[in-house]
Amino acid sequence: MDRGGARTAQPRRDRDSGIASRSHHAGVDPCSEICLHPGVILITDERCTEYHSPGHPERPERIRGTLAKLRSLPGLKITWEKPVAVDPGVLLRAHTTQHLQRLGEAKSDFDGDTPAHPGIFDHAVRGVGGGLAALAAARRGEPNLSLLRPPGHHATPSRAMGFCYLGTIAITVLEALETGSKRVAVLDFDVHHGNGTEAILAGKKGAFFASIHQHPCYPGTGLADVADNCFNYPVPPEHPRLEYRKVIERALERLLAQKPDLLAVSAGFDAYARDPIAHETLETEDFHWLGERIRKTGLPVFNILEGGYSDDLPELVAAYLKGLTGR
Repeated sequence: MDRGGARTAQPRRDRDSGIASRSHHAGVDPCSEICLHPGVILITDERCTEYHSPGHPERPERIRGTLAKLRSLPGLKITWEKPVAVDPGVLLRAHTTQHLQRLGEAKSDFDGDTPAHPGIFDHAVRGVGGGLAALAAARRGEPNLSLLRPPGHHATPSRAMGFCYLGTIAITVLEALETGSKRVAVLDFDVHHGNGTEAILAGKKGAFFASIHQHPCYPGTGLADVADNCFNYPVPPEHPRLEYRKVIERALERLLAQKPDLLAVSAGFDAYARDPIAHETLETEDFHWLGERIRKTGLPVFNILEGGYSDDLPELVAAYLKGLTGR
């Protein structure tokens, strides 16, 4: 589970020497395979692997292993970016001053799942900066994923919980609405209910949220819709794969019925059949289908990593990105 205005300067880009960048393909015929299979913007900062608690499922290897997999993946054209700087006012749209102060001090654990790691405030803010960079990529029409930790969708306006400290995707949605987007839809396919995203966005004009999640499961919320803009789709444990896909499809169609001009995705990979902290049934090909289905909406999309605690996370993320880029 995850049991978590920005400055306008362009994000700094770092390109791995073994991975093709956009400039490498200048002059390519527009009907080539490169055009058919666009590259992807990946936003990361390996400082996010510096904190850990022994035995905790939200561990650095989630990012290290995924980065290694993506750097070695043939045919996936990656442009690497760093998170952008974040103005404090952006955080205050979603969180209380008291919460930000406590997070900055981090003198004691927030709960049994959410330790007060040294420097956790900076790690969480970089996560928000990754979301803002993904938003910028979406507005340029480029497939993207913010690949950082900690996750964010359980963090409420006043509380860190469930491995999450700041409500990354909700903060990014509010920034999008503040800077030109009129209607933004959030699809959360993490296996745990995005209670924090819901708490921040409930009743917000122009924001729409749909969560597909296992119940019973942490955090125990998300059994019914909230306000007039938050739609919940609880599914029982070990729900058959094809039926699970149908629930995702219903949630996505309900969001599309709101006529959004931007789609945000809380990309959690813990509905995977072999995830250690949930009991669902999805396989690698289902995450490829998810990426493909999201691409076919035709909307600008930004993606933020949430949960996913299996050792197979790198394969799942790679499959999702292949679907997202039409591969």
